[in-house]
Amino acid sequence: MKICASFTSAAWHRLPCVVCCICLGSMSSDVFARQSGGNAPGSAPYVVLGANDLGMHCMQQDFSEMMILPPFNTLRATIVDRSGEEPHIVRSGVSVSYFLGSNTHSADKTNFWSYASRLLGVSLPPEVGVTGHRLAGTMSPTVNGDWEVTGIPIVPIDDSGRENPYALATVTVKSGALFRGKTQFVVPVSWEMSCNLCHTVPGETVATNILKSHDRLHGTDLISAKPVLCAACHSDNALGAPGVPGVSSLSSAMHLAHAPRMAAAGLVNECYACHPGVRTQCQRDVHAARGMNCNDCHTGMVAVGSPTRNPWVDLPRCADCHQRPGFQFEQPGRLFKQSVGHRGIQCIACHGSPHAIGPTMTALDDLQAVVTQGSPGPIASAQNSCIVCHRNGPPGPFEHFPDDD
Repeated sequence: MKICASFTSAAWHRLPCVVCCICLGSMSSDVFARQSGGNAPGSAPYVVLGANDLGMHCMQQDFSEMMILPPFNTLRATIVDRSGEEPHIVRSGVSVSYFLGSNTHSADKTNFWSYASRLLGVSLPPEVGVTGHRLAGTMSPTVNGDWEVTGIPIVPIDDSGRENPYALATVTVKSGALFRGKTQFVVPVSWEMSCNLCHTVPGETVATNILKSHDRLHGTDLISAKPVLCAACHSDNALGAPGVPGVSSLSSAMHLAHAPRMAAAGLVNECYACHPGVRTQCQRDVHAARGMNCNDCHTGMVAVGSPTRNPWVDLPRCADCHQRPGFQFEQPGRLFKQSVGHRGIQCIACHGSPHAIGPTMTALDDLQAVVTQGSPGPIASAQNSCIVCHRNGPPGPFEHFPDDD
């Protein structure tokens, strides 16, 4: 497979030319679909739309001294049967499988499994993530009408040894042995967290410097307890870890401790020191393309680190900015990534993952939309693209949340 050097700057890594922007612009959608393993727009009996639950999952490369986050990625898929007069969401009666074609193994790319037992108190076989899932397997139906698999232990190194934060998952739907539909979408992961921007002392590892700093500032003795799980003391909703009563959450501790120090790093976007790094760039969606940055939605580090904030729950809402008479941009009490609309379709199925809402700045994130409807952007944003699901054309005006949902 040849390598194309013209891939977008937002995706700093080099990737096969089949997914670069020039190829996307020159290929017809049906040719691109055949090369990517999908179906030409409107041709499959089932429409399969997949998404990741976050714009970028962060992890570490080395777990020998401490762990902030393990390898953990979640895939979700919405399935629409378009074979009848009217489409309907498929919630049962099919098998939904997934695999990572470029990443079939992880245990030889990170030492996570060597230290998982000491960090988490459980013994995990190699290639098995913390929720028991592997890099290939089956997805399960959820109460929200879609299908899901959690905790996939993917790392940002593919099987050929290249660093790639935007690996593609393939999701296939079958009824027995009968093929019904498939899709491909990005499974984002990075271990670029740039702690070395500040925690650099000759003769010490970055993790050792971090633990020594914690011991000096807080009277702990973490340096003697390696490997250290940060969430053992600091509660972390991302891991479901309750922490120690009276100790600040990991999110609050990290953001408040670093907020007054970030100017020394000299970054244009201070968030990229950790989320996930200055090269990978978590935010690559339509908002970034229009000049918005992290603080436009999340405000600043002090606000994110507020002790009264519930991390991973208290998050920006689309309706904070987007307002239109008669429209809801999330369901009441639900975030964008949890909401459904247009007769039960997951919002992320059509619009894309948080931080990768289409059209994006990276060609791979637009792949599913291009294959599904012939152009990037939310599903049904292209001319005549309602036939993606409605084979006889749309039954009436499109609404995100009609009264009968």
